[in-house]
Amino acid sequence: MADFDIADTVDITDVVCPVTFVKAKVAIEELSDGEILDVHMNDGEPVQNVPRSMKEEGHQILKLIDNNDGTYDLIVKKVGD
Repeated sequence: MADFDIADTVDITDVVCPVTFVKAKVAIEELSDGEILDVHMNDGEPVQNVPRSMKEEGHQILKLIDNNDGTYDLIVKKVGD
């Protein structure tokens, strides 16, 4: 993750859809334009739904990292308010 200047991290591994996206959305709304959020999430529905939802909200998906332990880190850049 040294490739990115992460402004904040939200861990949504302890919640299930649709709360996963809600927590991620709240976290990114607290950032300023251009700041980067790391969303730590489980494989399965979160990996399928959270990146798509973030993109639909207009944010830029920079990277999806497979941690090889059943979790992923989604690196998202906030775009617009």
